[in-house]
Amino acid sequence: MSTVTFGITPGLGEKLHEARGYSGAVRVDDRVEISGQAGVDDDLAIPSSLEDEIIQAFDNVERTLATVGATWKDVIHVNSYHKVAPGDDAIGEDHNRVMSEQFRRRLDGRAPIWTETGVTVLGLADMRVEIRVTAIVGSSS
Repeated sequence: MSTVTFGITPGLGEKLHEARGYSGAVRVDDRVEISGQAGVDDDLAIPSSLEDEIIQAFDNVERTLATVGATWKDVIHVNSYHKVAPGDDAIGEDHNRVMSEQFRRRLDGRAPIWTETGVTVLGLADMRVEIRVTAIVGSSS
């Protein structure tokens, strides 16, 4: 029988759990799935710079993984969603540069698979990025 544990990120996750009724993470045995994490602070404010927003989203992924005993080094798959303006035919290099920098900084050489999707809207009107991951606890050793 599988062991299932749900995690709620302190701060922003608690607010979203109360308002929307969902958890930020679920761990089934050693497998972890998290909901999409925005680049917002605990008051759901979005930084003005895209770089700061992406870094905050990576921080929020880290915080959410921790609620169920995982880290970035356990991550095997990343889905990222990037707001693109109508008429744009690609996700901007500014998004890709910061995402790649954060992968290198947080994953210590590990290279999970990555699916990057351009979208026209995200959960909050001013959001430009959202990141969700799958992890296997202990897979980095």
